[in-house]
This record gives sequence, C-alpha cells and structure tokens, in this order.
Amino acid sequence: MSNIRITKQFSFETGHALYGYDGKCRNVHGHSYKLSVTVIGQPITDNDNVKFGMVIDFGDLKKIVKSEIVDVFDHATVFNKNTPHIELAKELKDRGHHVILVEYQPTSENMVIDFAEKIKKHLPSHINLHSLKLQETETSFAEWYASDNA
Repeated sequence: MSNIRITKQFSFETGHALYGYDGKCRNVHGHSYKLSVTVIGQPITDNDNVKFGMVIDFGDLKKIVKSEIVDVFDHATVFNKNTPHIELAKELKDRGHHVILVEYQPTSENMVIDFAEKIKKHLPSHINLHSLKLQETETSFAEWYASDNA
C-alpha cells in the first residue's frame, strides 16, 4: 500500500513582539498567518469503515488543528514570558485582551516547532505529521519537516 500525504490549510491573525530584536519587529505588530499541515499515512482499506479510502478525514485533521492552534492563537498576542514583555502582557490581560505567554521568542521558526509538538500529540497512531509551513507574510515562511527532526 502506498503512503499518501494529505494537506489542510488554515489561517489566523496573531500579534507578537520580539523582545531584544534590533529591527521593527521589536514593536507589537500582527500577521495574517497561513498554516499548511501535511500528514502522511496509508488510505484505510477496510470496506466497512466509513472513512474507507481516506488517510485521515480532513474534518478530523481540522478539529485537531483548530482546537490546538487556530482557536488558541487567532486574535491573540504572543509574548515570551521570560522577558520584560510580561509586564505588557499583564496590562493587556487586565484590559481583557487575549494574551498567550510562551517559553520561547515568538518567531515563526519557534512557533512552527511548538505547533508541530501540539499537533503530533493528537494524531491517530497510524498517521504521522510530515510537515508544517507557517507563512507570516506573502514572501516569508518557516517550515518544519519530520525527516529533519527524527
């Protein structure tokens, strides 16, 4: 049986700031992120299975990514909690803003690593995460591949 890759795309709006950075991104700003999630597996061969012929139901993959990534990060502001941005985060939270504090500098590179770990935990055992592509702008993106991280 052949391995097949299935990709689902998502989009969400997230703000962030890069503490200590020497460019404009040290300021709070946002992006219209596009996330492509690719999994790999073999299509189901059991004729009695309602998902016969599928590697994974796109709807099932959507539920995982929405609950772990999109619904959490959409219209949130992300800060590294190990920086003085913690004070800004507290002020925003106190004013009713959706703030996420992470253990890392919230670059696309680090976010895609975080997203990969979150998604992998919820995939069925016969499905593997193949790759993620997190597009920050029309011309800039970070990619994560399982083969690079084995």
